[in-house]
Amino acid sequence: MTTELITQDLVDLDLAGDDRPAVVRDLAQRLVADGRVTDLEAFLADIDAREAQMPTGLEGGIGIPHCRSAAVTTPSLAFGRSRSGVDFRAADGPADLIFLIAAPEGGGDEHMTVLSALARRLVRAEFKQALRDASDPAALAAYISEEVAP
Repeated sequence: MTTELITQDLVDLDLAGDDRPAVVRDLAQRLVADGRVTDLEAFLADIDAREAQMPTGLEGGIGIPHCRSAAVTTPSLAFGRSRSGVDFRAADGPADLIFLIAAPEGGGDEHMTVLSALARRLVRAEFKQALRDASDPAALAAYISEEVAP
């Protein structure tokens, strides 16, 4: 298992799901397969509990579901792109760029550091365009790491 925040195995450039629970599950399953999440259902319950507090959709087609969870072994970021868009309850409509941030329950502030670094990058049109144009998961994972790694 790697300790990099994101790897090509955590990137899905064509998410199959068409609603929030489906795309979050798809991305979470990548974290499980990579050994970063030990209990898929517990992790999804923690994501849902966080989402119930406040929607995680941002303007500009962005969804950033995130949580701290006892099921997470290492701070991680998964990324997915949706052709049809997914409702994360942003004021301007569905998200086509989805970042799933997973942080260990007892961990430090990595989760908020990543969230804040992402938020700063996502106001830049060129960053969002690079995410939308990418065709190589490995190159995209490296690009995201350079931009947002704590």
